[in-house]
Amino acid sequence: MNRLIVNARIVNEGRTFDGDLRIRNGRIDAIGSGLTPRDGESVTDAAGRWLLPGMIDDQVHFREPGLTAKGDVASESAAAVAGGLTSFMDMPNTRPPTLDAQALADKYAMAAGRAWGNYGFYLGASNDNLEAVRTLDPKTAPGIKVFMGASTGNMLVDDPEVLGGIFRHAPTPIITHCEDTPTIDALQREYVARYGEDIPAECHPDIRSREACLKSTELAVGLARKHGTRLHVLHISTADELRFFDAGPIQGKRITAETCVHFLHFARADYARLGHLIKCNPAIKDASDRDALIRAVADDVIDVLATDHAPHTWEEKQNPYTKAPSGLPLVQYALVSALEHVHAGRFDIARVVQKFAHAPALLFDVAERGFLREGYWADLVLVDADAPFTVRREDVLSKCGWSPFEGTTFRSQVAATFVNGEQVWDGSRLLGEPAGRRLEFAR
Repeated sequence: MNRLIVNARIVNEGRTFDGDLRIRNGRIDAIGSGLTPRDGESVTDAAGRWLLPGMIDDQVHFREPGLTAKGDVASESAAAVAGGLTSFMDMPNTRPPTLDAQALADKYAMAAGRAWGNYGFYLGASNDNLEAVRTLDPKTAPGIKVFMGASTGNMLVDDPEVLGGIFRHAPTPIITHCEDTPTIDALQREYVARYGEDIPAECHPDIRSREACLKSTELAVGLARKHGTRLHVLHISTADELRFFDAGPIQGKRITAETCVHFLHFARADYARLGHLIKCNPAIKDASDRDALIRAVADDVIDVLATDHAPHTWEEKQNPYTKAPSGLPLVQYALVSALEHVHAGRFDIARVVQKFAHAPALLFDVAERGFLREGYWADLVLVDADAPFTVRREDVLSKCGWSPFEGTTFRSQVAATFVNGEQVWDGSRLLGEPAGRRLEFAR
C-alpha cells in the first residue's frame, strides 16, 4: 500500500523537524513539507507525534530452533514490532547451534514468511569451527558471535589459539559476550558452599562479578587491537569497562560498545522486588554502574542500545538460583524504556535514534535501513510522546507471557509500526501478515 504520513515530528540523523513522508512500493519516496495525497494513497495524520526510523535490535534470542516453548521467530518478532523494533539480529546459541553455513541457511529458511520484522542471523564461533568462521560469506550474516563466557553447549570459546584465529580471520565484525568463566565458577562454588542451591538473587552481581567482566573485556579488546579486528562488545554492565572504549561517533571506530535497556533501568536494589525475573548474564549491577552507563550513552562512549531479549518461562524463573535461567524478555517495551531517559532530560530523542537505529545499521553494514532517507526501505515507528500507559501481563506478546516491566508506567507509547512500508502495528494490535525481509549487508 502507498501511504502519505503528514504532520509528523521527524527525528533523523541528529535533526528533529516537522514534515511529511511518502511511502511508495515499500520504500520512502519523499520527505518534505506540504506533501499532498495522490490518487489511491492512504493518508496517516501523525498529529505532531514523533516519526522515527524503525529500531534495529542487534542482540536477541528468539529461541528457534530447539527452544520454542520459550519463544519463536513469529511470537518474538510480533512483540518486537509492537515495541517499534523493525529489524533484529538473532543469536546462534539455539539447539542445534548456528555453527556453519548450512545451519545459517536453515535459520533464514525458517524465518521466511513468519517474521514480523526484518531478520539477520549470526554465525556462532566454537573451539572447533574455525574453518566455518574463516570461510563465512560476509553477506550472509551480520557478524560472528564469540561467547567469551559461559554459554549453551560447546559455544564457550576458551582455547587461546582458536580465539586468536577467530580474531585474525573473521570476515565480518566480531561480537563478544565478555565474562570470564573460571572467575564466575569459582565464585559460584563459594556461594553454593554458603547458601546451598537457593542463593539469594541479589548475590547474582557478586557471582557474575565486575571482575569477570573486566578480565574478559580486556582480553577481547587486546585481541582486537593486536589483529586489527572490527570488534563490538555486547551488553556492557559496569562503569569499569567503559575505560576500554573511546568517545565519539561510531564512524571510524574499530572497537565499539553496546549496552542494553535493562542496564539503564534496573539496579541492585531491584533484586529484592523482582528476584530471578531480572537475573541475566552479565548481571544487573549497582546504581552507580547504571548511572555511568546512562552518561556513556549521552557522551557517545556507548555506541549501540539493544535488548539481549532472552525469554524464559515463568515457571523456570521460579526455580532456586542455580536452576533459574538467565535472561529477560524485553523487545516490546525497550524503546519506551529508553525514551524515559529523554523525558528525564538525560539525553535527547535524537540520541535514542542514533543508538537504536543509525549506529547498528552502520556497524553491521545494513543495506538501506536504519535511516529516514529517500529510497530506503520504509521501516518506521510513530511514537506518541505524551501517552502514559502501565505495562500489564495480559498485553505481553512474547510467548513466555510476562515482562520484568509489569506495573511500570511509561510516558510514551508506540502508536504505529511500519515494516517495508506495511503497517503491522496500530498501537493496540497486529495488522495484516508478517512483512519482514531478510536483511542485506552492503559488504
